Amino acid sequence: MKVHFIAIGGSAMHNMAIALHKKGFIVSGSDDEIFEPSKGRLKKYGLLPNSDGWNPSLISADLDAIILGMHAKKDNPELVKAQELGLKIYSYPEYVYEQAKDKKRIVIGGSHGKTSITSMILHVLQSQGIAFDYLVGAQLEGFETMVSFSYAPIMVIEGDEYLSSPIDRRPKFLWYKPHIAVLSGVAWDHINVFPTFENYVDQFHLFAKTIEPNGLLTYFNGDEELKNIAEKSTSIRLKPYTTPTHKIENGITIVGANYGWLPLRIFGEHNLQNMMAAFNVCLELGIEERDFFNSIQSFSGAAKRLEEIARSKQTVVYKDFAHSPSKLKATSAAVKKQYADKRVIACMELHTFSSLNKTFLQEYSGCMSETDEAIVYFNPKTIHHKGLETITKQDVEEAFLPSKVIVYDDANSVTDYLKSQNLDNSVVLLMTSGNFDGLNLNDFAQELV
Repeated sequence: MKVHFIAIGGSAMHNMAIALHKKGFIVSGSDDEIFEPSKGRLKKYGLLPNSDGWNPSLISADLDAIILGMHAKKDNPELVKAQELGLKIYSYPEYVYEQAKDKKRIVIGGSHGKTSITSMILHVLQSQGIAFDYLVGAQLEGFETMVSFSYAPIMVIEGDEYLSSPIDRRPKFLWYKPHIAVLSGVAWDHINVFPTFENYVDQFHLFAKTIEPNGLLTYFNGDEELKNIAEKSTSIRLKPYTTPTHKIENGITIVGANYGWLPLRIFGEHNLQNMMAAFNVCLELGIEERDFFNSIQSFSGAAKRLEEIARSKQTVVYKDFAHSPSKLKATSAAVKKQYADKRVIACMELHTFSSLNKTFLQEYSGCMSETDEAIVYFNPKTIHHKGLETITKQDVEEAFLPSKVIVYDDANSVTDYLKSQNLDNSVVLLMTSGNFDGLNLNDFAQELV
């Protein structure tokens, strides 16, 4: 098979390119700009384009498939030529389904927790010696790529509700047609695509309708929207989950299983709920309860999901992908509960289109009240780049009330402030879907401790 990637440098796209190359496909690609780590990883496998830019001469009639990334525009010259030649053009999720259509498909959806739940399932399957393919939204320890295509009988897919491609405005997860589906929660996001909460919720109703007949939907029973979706679902089996019985002893979370108390490396109610979603999936795949818990005890978390990046006797630093209000609230609360006797300083970056939208900003009300000190950073240049209405530091302060936050619009001011603090007996939580304007979070964390 000969496959060409338009916008090969994307996080998901370059991983798929490598996965297909490893499967034996002939892979080519192009992009107008490719950054690390994509650049180095593509070069390692001989897949890095010879030059930056779009090259229609790479598009020929002998290509079996074109895979179109979100970074490309509708008038991309390679896309236009592919359309003129009548080539088969796939969105990223459409091609995932093409590779998985003869497998048992497990799809994890929801506004939050998708990567963590997917990672937990992969961890258990791997430790139990079960063959599987996968698609996950983060680089995981023990997995070379974020995508794997082989001849395994099952595929575990993190199901994103964002758009499929520039020419396919459907959510990605509507392509996958799961036999086993998870919905972790619904909290409004991506307002540039789903302008109202009702419109956003509709996508999850549509997702439930794509579950194969007699398939399983497992969902968090504490979310009213999910209960409503479940009640309206027909021809499928339903299995709700909730927060398991647990306690915290000496800074360690211990969960109650049917056969005793088990210490975990993860913590926070949200993570425990994620674990129960993974538990239901693994039971459906035939894994015994004791085997599941024996495996999950060694799970330390997915990258950037409450990931500990530095520790000393007095200070701990975590980084987390949290950026939406629900994620911010859950992550902050989890850290404060786990470290009740420590000062928790939470620092988050408003970086996404939704978070920098002046109207959506009001959704952040009270979401950092669990912390001892809260810092919010945004870059005015990012707002301008996204074509959004200007916001001020006062706008951000008022939006977060009753949470009291310190607001900065200069990244150096954030780092200078944190470095000036006495961090004895403290936990620092760095939350962003970006990187505070190029800050190496791991190196910075080492400076803090």
